[in-house]
Amino acid sequence: MATQQYDQIIIDIKNYVFHIPVSSQKAWSNARIALLDAIGCAIETVSKSSDCKRIFGPIVRNSIIPHGFRLPGTNYVLDPMKGAFDLGTAIRYLDHNDAIAGADWGHPSDNLGAILATADWLCRSAEAGVISHVGPPLTMNTILLALIKAYEIQGCMLLRNAFNAHGLDHVILVKLASTAVVAWMVGLSEEQTMQAISQVWMDGHPLRVYRQKGNTIPRKGWAAGDACCKAVQLALLTQAGQPGSKTPLTMPQWGFYSASFGGSEFELPKKYGNWVIENIIFKVMPVEGHGLSSVEAAMVHVETLRERNLNAGEDIRKIVIRTNAAADLIINKTGPLTNAADRDHCLQYLVGLAFLKGALPEPEDFLDSSPWSSSTILDGLREKVEIVVDAKLTDEYMDLDIKSLAAGMRVELRGGEWLDEVLIHFPIGHGKNKKTEEVVREKFHRNMGLMFSREEVEETLGMVEDVGNEGRMISGFLDLLVRNDGVSSKL
Repeated sequence: MATQQYDQIIIDIKNYVFHIPVSSQKAWSNARIALLDAIGCAIETVSKSSDCKRIFGPIVRNSIIPHGFRLPGTNYVLDPMKGAFDLGTAIRYLDHNDAIAGADWGHPSDNLGAILATADWLCRSAEAGVISHVGPPLTMNTILLALIKAYEIQGCMLLRNAFNAHGLDHVILVKLASTAVVAWMVGLSEEQTMQAISQVWMDGHPLRVYRQKGNTIPRKGWAAGDACCKAVQLALLTQAGQPGSKTPLTMPQWGFYSASFGGSEFELPKKYGNWVIENIIFKVMPVEGHGLSSVEAAMVHVETLRERNLNAGEDIRKIVIRTNAAADLIINKTGPLTNAADRDHCLQYLVGLAFLKGALPEPEDFLDSSPWSSSTILDGLREKVEIVVDAKLTDEYMDLDIKSLAAGMRVELRGGEWLDEVLIHFPIGHGKNKKTEEVVREKFHRNMGLMFSREEVEETLGMVEDVGNEGRMISGFLDLLVRNDGVSSKL
């Protein structure tokens, strides 16, 4: 009798993690930028979000975790699961970290919550002689490789598979990608890694309800951290001897395809390699990614209004945005907005804010305490925005050779005159925009400058960018990011 095999999806992910090398210089270069960007996003959250800071720290107040993970920007020492939750949340919370889009969408740097927390804990524990580490060396090189592979798994899975169409949140893929690379990092065998991956598909999965109009709440900011935490738990449960199942996807009636995916099977248009890290979209403003081009277009119109001494609140009669279907689905919101999570996922709010402020949005602009959140002028401008789904822009958005994030914006003035359409195909942050790397580096320096001196920022930068540091232990990198005068608030 033939031995039952694991589902092919599980086998392919395992084979990629263990056996596919990454030789592309662009992939390694982008990985360094992505790591720096994610750390900067985490520091920005620690510095600016009191709401988020309240959920940081040990689950049990004042508990001591020997040889634990050092949460950047704080003096917390955490177990790897809570560390993964906190860092994943810090990276994601202000909606400023990178993104990739397809039939679904997601933020691959979310995975660094699990990767860095696990690696740092393993590194410190091994140095203290508490554990005998049998996985890959816990170096900067290993972190960058894990980053590339987690990005690839999450990104390739979402290109043609719409989890949102089944009510499932995209962080299911953070859990998948993080489980796979964390299993490899902790030293699990190939068989054990498939067991851990199988647990992902048997797990319960978050619903998108907390991202949708009427129920949008801050959980969308910690959902990624939750997925990172669960990934670490599944890898450690497997390490402790818990077996997996061979066919959690394809089992009739009870498997994921039948129970949660409408009977459909996954489609993967690309083999796992390094496509995702090479095509990642960096967010240079803290807005939902599908709004980047519209905000950029609005800023062009802002200059025209300034040149003509016109006032956006008084002189605009109508704003027409043509964009892709995904933008319409995710961030086309009318009616009252109840919190920051609601506002940064509302295209009308983003565009109205840009016109009235005359500058790019900042995290503070979405808070309840912001004057914009209660501005009747902004509410009035939101009502003047019309969003039109454009078939060509949608096709170019889905085309893997183009990956446009286009939006076109026309503005009608009070007297009936229409300003020419401003069409942005590849906003700053997109890999095809030549300004992206420069602006992302500026963003990193700006975010890190919130808590660190120029010399400290340069040391952190060198640790990541200097190829000679690839053999340095990850704990040394995270030591650079400790702040003893940082977060102390708790639930």
